[in-house]
Amino acid sequence: MEEYMLPCLNKKLFGIDCLGCGIQRAAVLLFKGEFVAAFHMYPAIYTLLLLGAFLLLSMFVKIPYVKQIKYGLIAINVLIIVISYVIKMNTIME
Repeated sequence: MEEYMLPCLNKKLFGIDCLGCGIQRAAVLLFKGEFVAAFHMYPAIYTLLLLGAFLLLSMFVKIPYVKQIKYGLIAINVLIIVISYVIKMNTIME
């Protein structure tokens, strides 16, 4: 499955990882059942799955406060992605 992954254009063009680098490999690790390794590869993988499941569920089920929950989940995902990216870039620079 790894041979079909898309390359990161940001990494190819500029030589640095983007905010999404690692999500494909984390998804492959999830499919293989390597849950801890998937988290280490891309820490937001589980919250993104939660967001996706919530968005899918909200299409079929009337959920109270759907807008606030959706924005909260999005904010949590953005925070996790940015913080993990900053940590990754700091460890690479050291």
